[in-house]
Amino acid sequence: MHEDVRALRPTIPVTDGNAVPVAVIGFGQRAAIAQHVPEARPGARVVAVVEPDPVGQERARQAYPEATVHASIGDLIAARQVTAAIVTTPDHTHEAIAVALLEAGIAVYLEKPLAISLEGADRVLSTAAETGTVLYVGHNMRHSAVVRTMRAVIDRGEIGQVKAVWVRHFVGNGGDYYFKDWHADRSKTGTLLLQKASHDIDVVHYLASSYTRRVVGMGDLMVYGDVTDRRDRRGELMTDWFSFDNWPPASQIGLNPVVDVEDVSMMMMTLENGVMASYQQCHFTPDYWRNYTVIGTEGRLENVGDTAGGVVKVWNRRHEWQVAGDLEYPIEGVESGHEDADLLTMTEFFDHLIDGRPTLVSPLAAREAVAAGALAAASLRDGSRPLDVPLLPAHVAAHFAPAAFLSPSLSPNTTGRTF
Repeated sequence: MHEDVRALRPTIPVTDGNAVPVAVIGFGQRAAIAQHVPEARPGARVVAVVEPDPVGQERARQAYPEATVHASIGDLIAARQVTAAIVTTPDHTHEAIAVALLEAGIAVYLEKPLAISLEGADRVLSTAAETGTVLYVGHNMRHSAVVRTMRAVIDRGEIGQVKAVWVRHFVGNGGDYYFKDWHADRSKTGTLLLQKASHDIDVVHYLASSYTRRVVGMGDLMVYGDVTDRRDRRGELMTDWFSFDNWPPASQIGLNPVVDVEDVSMMMMTLENGVMASYQQCHFTPDYWRNYTVIGTEGRLENVGDTAGGVVKVWNRRHEWQVAGDLEYPIEGVESGHEDADLLTMTEFFDHLIDGRPTLVSPLAAREAVAAGALAAASLRDGSRPLDVPLLPAHVAAHFAPAAFLSPSLSPNTTGRTF
């Protein structure tokens, strides 16, 4: 059945006179990625916005004065005015919104994470497989310069066969980014091992060419749970309150009324091909960057800095400790944030939707990131009990086959799947 459904997936010709009409679902902080639409695909344009909040609706009208602003997904679907939608709503809404759009035949660019539960992620993928509607999940980190540089080192064989991946994530802006709005509420986020770490879990899978099959988690709410200054910030954006002057972490003010997600989280992963991996996340560090270490049979790599000005170092000769790598590769791209990766991700979405081109990350990979993160949170909240990751139903996994979704230049793992 899934092969028949895929054959029905439409290809959409685009000319100067045939625009691709796009909707933006949710007009909060992350809606800014829609600004890349016309550059990512000439002819595509935002013609509609869905935003229930009046303050957000006004922001949408100012940003897209010619677009129709709808109060609900139902109104958008009934209007039959768009081919594709970019979903940038809070995480707990992703599942229901994606399912509704997919069932309506509207192609979906869904901000990561795919959902806040494994069951929710599997429901979205099953709906995409059953309807044949295009689903793309915005795991933009795969397109970041630091990740592309590390992957190239691995593909050239400079460290041999990957055996271990370690990730440390210093979330220096964590108090402002994640503890002053809905992100701090477990019912809306599930865990910051999804909202924040799903990027890095996916990168671990990408660098190791395999998916997590067993996970153990540890973590706690160590600092921000003790901050008693709370207030409702509905209608505000993160840029309204962000400041480097909000330091030290315990002196933060105006946290979300509900704060029940961990501000320190750690997880260990056993991947299907035997690679061992770990991930650590802390939201009250003074600095903000990701450090990846990948150890192979003939060397190791490590990034120092994760944007322009940083470097990926490779040690692949035997010697004592040294700061300099035996090989060093400068990291290109933006000096802060991920604007370049956002544009590449948006371009890939339209290339896949319209031209049928393969993509660097598939919805299956997005599902595996949710599976590992959600089960790690379940483990850390249950005494760090090891948990096994269940497989996606075979007919659903087959719909998202590597031939349709992944670059042929990538290397398959031992099971023959490409990552």
